[in-house]
Amino acid sequence: MIKVSGFKEEIEPDSGATCREVLSRALSGKKFKEVVACKCQDRLYDLDSDIDEDCSRIDPVYLSSPEGLKVLRHSAAHIMAEAVKTIFPTAKVTIGPDIENGYYYDFDFERPFTPEDLEKIESRMSESVSMNHSFERMLVSIEEAKKIFLDMNETYKLEILEDLDEDNVSLYRHGDFIDLCRGPHIPSTGYLKAFKLTSVAGAYWRGDEKRPMLQRIYGTAFASAKDLKKYLDQLEEAKKRDHRKLGVQLDFFSFSEEAGSGMPIFHPKGALIRTILEDFERKEHLKRGYHLVQGPQLLRRELWEKSGHYDNYRENMYFTAIDEQSYGIKPMNCLSHMLIYKSRLRSYRDLPLRYFELGKVHRHEKSGVLHGLLRVREFTQDDAHILCRPDQLQDEIMSIVKFVQDIMDLFGFEYEVEISTRPEKSIGTDADWDRATTALSQSLKTLGVDYKVNPGDGAFYGPKIDIKLKDALGRKWQCATIQCDFTLPERFDLYFTGEDGQRHRPVMLHRVILGAIERFLGVLIEHYAGAFPVWLAPVQARLMNITDVQKEYVEKCAQKLRNKGIRLDMDLRNEKLGYKVREAQMEKIPFVMVAGEKEIDASSLNVRLHGGRNLGMQSIRDVIELIYDAMDEPFKQGGMSYRYLY
Repeated sequence: MIKVSGFKEEIEPDSGATCREVLSRALSGKKFKEVVACKCQDRLYDLDSDIDEDCSRIDPVYLSSPEGLKVLRHSAAHIMAEAVKTIFPTAKVTIGPDIENGYYYDFDFERPFTPEDLEKIESRMSESVSMNHSFERMLVSIEEAKKIFLDMNETYKLEILEDLDEDNVSLYRHGDFIDLCRGPHIPSTGYLKAFKLTSVAGAYWRGDEKRPMLQRIYGTAFASAKDLKKYLDQLEEAKKRDHRKLGVQLDFFSFSEEAGSGMPIFHPKGALIRTILEDFERKEHLKRGYHLVQGPQLLRRELWEKSGHYDNYRENMYFTAIDEQSYGIKPMNCLSHMLIYKSRLRSYRDLPLRYFELGKVHRHEKSGVLHGLLRVREFTQDDAHILCRPDQLQDEIMSIVKFVQDIMDLFGFEYEVEISTRPEKSIGTDADWDRATTALSQSLKTLGVDYKVNPGDGAFYGPKIDIKLKDALGRKWQCATIQCDFTLPERFDLYFTGEDGQRHRPVMLHRVILGAIERFLGVLIEHYAGAFPVWLAPVQARLMNITDVQKEYVEKCAQKLRNKGIRLDMDLRNEKLGYKVREAQMEKIPFVMVAGEKEIDASSLNVRLHGGRNLGMQSIRDVIELIYDAMDEPFKQGGMSYRYLY
């Protein structure tokens, strides 16, 4: 007997029954039409799969569910590959997975795909959808699969098959197209009703810069045309918010090939925003009992070997030689912090010790993944390492989580939490990894924080909590992380003297709150669409005159505001007022203040807000209070005041 979720009665399947047959008996016709796959014991199957003898419960996978969309999008990648092969027979196929909000497929083709090519491919995909070809799974021997793809001259598929240590593999056919795939897939191409090809990019085969450069066609697919339109509208909004475009438009930063790829250059306004963020962070850390520290940019190679970075992280590091000795440019700040700890004897009374550094680090990111401020080779981490007794560990983890929650609330971010567990390439004992993972999960449970498990994505020295924030468009960004490490204190022989007079090993927590300042700034630009809250805006107010007669008055008003710590500039050009106001609006300056003859007579300024709202004439004292109140606004939820605390 088999239980079908959502159906009261158990079903006794016929001999050799498929998931399709069982689900069609349990679900109404209308509901069954929305089913694209089935799930048994946490594994996804095609609808036409035979029911496993051990399966006592079947869950239908609906098209609009997260798992259903994954199946739909992966199937769309196959349909796209079929279309490409039909139009461009000499193109070679590689891999085509589903990804968040879509899918892609990589092709080896002699020329770049054009926007006109994408239109042709989409049109051919629509034809395939209208033909409603069934997806047919075929289980064949590895040798038979090699023969099939050899006959098709699909060399990339042959390379994949060479790396598989299996006797049999599954192939999927729809129409005349065959692909190597584990599945599952939608029952037929007709289920793909709402899709769109979105872009083309370059990608190295298997991410290796020494291998061929392929062309990656991206697409998206949804359960309904309404959902697709909503997503495409969101993409258009994202283009308007692109931090690379706004960063140049607002004169925040630039990149130069003369300087090198992945090396951002911050202009005065961008550098000022960074400084405000960094000053805010220093004060917040001091409030929470952290010590400010700073380590060198270069450390001897032997130290990186001792930590395990040389064996496990070497490909991401830069090395140089000084006095015939090898040095590594730091990709992380933890080594210096451990050396600070080791610089003197520590007692159990000294712990916990919390070391905070806005540390500049360098990592060798591949050129293909560099992306504005979001993926760079030089960046500054708001990095801290906490060394504590094992009995203090859970309290320290919870304190960090609360710190993150406070900061996310301040910026207006929603967020999700994951625990990433031990990767294949790692150091340390199973016992230490178990202790660390338990400490992280128990802390979240105590705080009532929901989390998911991300298997195998921990740091090489310990598991971690990853906090993924959601921006104004609902996109997820990895920023804050908390890593629990029993291994490096062992390798560096860190200890403290306990109440019993004996040596004991501390535990180390690696953590960031914002993460990379550059990355966080890129996220903020897109989140706010460049219109920063007043406390963060590099220029909080712009003062302007109507004619030259008011120039001296504007300068006096500006000095009064500057004396109160308000960041401003002046526009005293002999231009039409409307032009100057529009320009300030384009630069997303929060307050625009105009002085004419009436304002001089009333010792006031005419105040306009970004967005166009006119507050009319305000006294200088009221102007200062308006700006102070706007600076305070995001802090009120936490019972704070920016003007007094910062």
